[in-house]
Amino acid sequence: MFDRDLYLATQRQRVESALDGWLPAEADEPTLLHRAMRYAVFTGGKRLRPILSMAAAAACGAKEERGLRCGCAVEVLHTYTLIHDDLPCMDDDSERRGQPTVHIAFGESTAVLAGDALQALAFEWLTMVTELSRWSVADLVRELAVAAGSHGVVGGQVADLDLGTAAPTADQIAFIHLHKTADLFRAALRMGAMAANATPEQVEALTRYAVQLGLAFQITDDLLDAPIAGSAPTEATCLSIYTPAEARQRVTQLIADAHNALMGMDNSGVRPLAAIADFIPLRGH
Repeated sequence: MFDRDLYLATQRQRVESALDGWLPAEADEPTLLHRAMRYAVFTGGKRLRPILSMAAAAACGAKEERGLRCGCAVEVLHTYTLIHDDLPCMDDDSERRGQPTVHIAFGESTAVLAGDALQALAFEWLTMVTELSRWSVADLVRELAVAAGSHGVVGGQVADLDLGTAAPTADQIAFIHLHKTADLFRAALRMGAMAANATPEQVEALTRYAVQLGLAFQITDDLLDAPIAGSAPTEATCLSIYTPAEARQRVTQLIADAHNALMGMDNSGVRPLAAIADFIPLRGH
């Protein structure tokens, strides 16, 4: 029987070790910048995106390690987006995962530059992926660039900020969820598959899985972050258009769709991906 919790814990430790070894050391100049970068990366998190990259590589018949470098690239780019999201000009958050945000701990200018440096580092790491045959480093770079740019995370953040205090529509919420969250899931899975020299058909199956998984992840986040009954919401979420029961039903359907996307791939190879899909609605329990 597949032990999902053991798998996630083991893979998380592998990701942590890789990030620790590949990030610049705190003692490297400029020390303030590198301390801020490492502080941001190591403030917790389940490391789901790099785990998905490794699982994608395994699902395509390669060793999990083939997806590790790509997954860590997504993780540090994701960290940059969190640093910038927390800035006073964005969401203006002073705490993340129970710790002071980077601009509180290191100052606003250092936070901006730490985010910039992590974004650049993500692309540097992609150039280190070797043994590619069907795909190229340029393919990997393009995947992450599109996921991160104006048609990806940045576009989703702009759409989120543009909402202001106006009541969002279902289309607006779907756009934000797709680009702020699902796009990086998609990049993690597609690049993990590409690093494993997957077929185009395998990459497309994992793309469908990734989008459903990412949307389910964000709706679950909205449910976990829901304000206490009777208090006013501080930002637009899916609960602006769904009741909690409707949101949970939507997650159930998305997870079913994610499982369906894996049909036709090797059953033993996709077992971790199937288990991760089932884990998404359980987060926070």
